[in-house]
Amino acid sequence: MKTQSYKNHIRFYPPHHFVYYPIIIAFLSFSVFFAFTTKDVILWSFISAIFIILFCLAFMLRQHYALTLQNRIVRLELRYRYLAVTGKKLEDIEEQLNDDQLFALRFAADIELEELVQQVLTKNLSGDKIKKSIQYWKGDYERV
Repeated sequence: MKTQSYKNHIRFYPPHHFVYYPIIIAFLSFSVFFAFTTKDVILWSFISAIFIILFCLAFMLRQHYALTLQNRIVRLELRYRYLAVTGKKLEDIEEQLNDDQLFALRFAADIELEELVQQVLTKNLSGDKIKKSIQYWKGDYERV
């Protein structure tokens, strides 16, 4: 497995991103084309609307289910790691951190987690700045 870093931490699911979406977009393009070039405007407009709905539903559901679960798991993992590393509960300071910051902290190795959390609290670093400041990247290879 390739070592994960800031530059390559985004993950794609090929059947979904490179097969399903291109097919739906192609069918949608053809149906819109036929809606404007044939006499059956109402039929092809209806077919186009169906493809738009399929595209939007697939995107929204995939994102919603996966991200909701992933967010919960990341919070639990980060709480456990912070407790194991510092002996303190992350819940005591968690309200001071936004989701972007919490989710970026998951990439920090244990040896720099406590110091990085303190920097985030004092400097209010964005998630992107947190990721860029991580010295020892802890890959998240099983992300959805």
